[in-house]
Amino acid sequence: MQNGFTMVELITVMVILGIISAIAIPRLLSSGSTFASATYRQTVVAALRHAQKSAVGHRRLVCANFTTTTVTLTIAAANPAAACNTTLASPDGSAYASSDASVTATDTATGQAPAALFFLPDGQITDNSGVPATLTITIANLGNITVNGNTGYVE
Repeated sequence: MQNGFTMVELITVMVILGIISAIAIPRLLSSGSTFASATYRQTVVAALRHAQKSAVGHRRLVCANFTTTTVTLTIAAANPAAACNTTLASPDGSAYASSDASVTATDTATGQAPAALFFLPDGQITDNSGVPATLTITIANLGNITVNGNTGYVE
């Protein structure tokens, strides 16, 4: 009895390796910013959802402070409050602050980076003027993040 692989098995393995190398290797060799941007996008979505859930759960105002490349979260020390004055801890207990040069945050109403989003205890999200805010965050060639101020939904 002979041991070994048949020609069909060898060709099948070579075809599978060819497909993997044609798809995976270019993605791995491309700039790492795509993976970093995708990770940062998910981090921003998680942070905004955390801010909204924290505001409702703690019945306090939570603020998401933006620059064009950073996001930080703070919470009001008491309720009612007009401003956030305490750092909001992330789920792992550390202060939430994240940044990536590949992110651009723009408010759809103004076209500018928002100074802050205010997550109200009732679940709504407002801008500096107290009007429910609709915000789109664009991240380097990836899908946008949309924040609906009326419903508090982060997509």
